[in-house]
Amino acid sequence: MNQRTLDLTMQSVGDTQTLAEMLGRLLTDGIVIALIGDLGSGKTAFVQGLARGLQVPAEYYITSPTFTLINEYPGRLPLQHVDLYRIDRPEELDEIGLYDIMRGDGVTVIEWAERILSELPKERIQIHFEMTDDQCRQVKISATGSIAVHLLKLIAKTVREKKWV
Repeated sequence: MNQRTLDLTMQSVGDTQTLAEMLGRLLTDGIVIALIGDLGSGKTAFVQGLARGLQVPAEYYITSPTFTLINEYPGRLPLQHVDLYRIDRPEELDEIGLYDIMRGDGVTVIEWAERILSELPKERIQIHFEMTDDQCRQVKISATGSIAVHLLKLIAKTVREKKWV
């Protein structure tokens, strides 16, 4: 399986959102993005930037769907924002329709994806956020599968200009 990684340092929430917006502009239908990191590490900020890149209308305020589990937003591609923080049992994934969502159209972004890594499709982008202080984050992006690796190569080319690498 084709795999690639990229390590970045984000100096602010704005950097995180800019990175995600760049990715959102490049995304194609059917991609799954797995977000991993502690509370406050930047996962929801990332989804906010991604929504801008996917042209989700500005009147949609992007929040973490901790209690609803899934928020759906229209855009250039539909955005399915999933939060698994409150999922306790694997059966709940079926109950909320996660497998159907991951196989569907648009972009599926999953916060707390570390809870279901073995259930995720092989073709995916995985992003790990680690706080280094109040503002800075280490971000490790991994891509598995030909489409995801191609997207990561495009992102890598763009971020060199920002000196995040």
